[in-house]
Amino acid sequence: MIKESEMISVLAPLNLSKVTRQGSLSEHVAEQLEALIMEGKVSVGNKLPTENSLCESFGVSRTVVREAITHLKSLGLVETRRGVGTTVLRATAEEPKPAQHINPTTVADILYLLELRSNLEPAAAELAALRHDAADREHLRVQHNAFIKAHAEKRLARQEDYLFHFAIAKATKNPFFISFYEQWSQSVIPRAKLLSIEIDPKSSDRYLERVQAEHDEIIEAILSRDSQKAREMMFQHLNRAKNMYAQYRDQA
Repeated sequence: MIKESEMISVLAPLNLSKVTRQGSLSEHVAEQLEALIMEGKVSVGNKLPTENSLCESFGVSRTVVREAITHLKSLGLVETRRGVGTTVLRATAEEPKPAQHINPTTVADILYLLELRSNLEPAAAELAALRHDAADREHLRVQHNAFIKAHAEKRLARQEDYLFHFAIAKATKNPFFISFYEQWSQSVIPRAKLLSIEIDPKSSDRYLERVQAEHDEIIEAILSRDSQKAREMMFQHLNRAKNMYAQYRDQA
């Protein structure tokens, strides 16, 4: 087992001591830790350093480190247990999915809807970053926190996911983006189309961790008024979902 002091010495030669790149700090920390795991620098069964050590090594806050660890958990690379720490589970990322199998007709409907959303919502995120006001900022935070709470309570967060995206639509100040979400309501969220018997609770939990991490990046870009980053993060969020659901179609 690699001791914490040894881990810090491993980080330094790889230039992982500080994170200064622009963009999401948690994303950059997660990328470097993921590389460390996948390259075998931290073996399966070994623990990552403590939050304090990672904060010091990367020069970031606890919040950034926790978001990065959440992303690694969503990939199935690590698990965190109270009193134990964060342990490496596997050396290759595993794509989290909300279900093992989905009805082919349902998959087709989901893919058509995601195709539509991936062409509309990046623009909505961009406009929200440019046009949101103080009330929108508060509403976006409330809906984002509601999603986090629902996930923590082991719920599927279907309604909370919908309201998060609807809050972005409202922040565009464009009535047609708003009417789009009003028309579709919660059914715009792919998980809302899945039957209860199709849901895989454990895999779904990790899937929602990834969704939450992506929401973090989207809202960070919007609230910082980085319109291009907001567009990019929303596109990546929806395109990743589209590619993931396409795997169900290809396996049929």
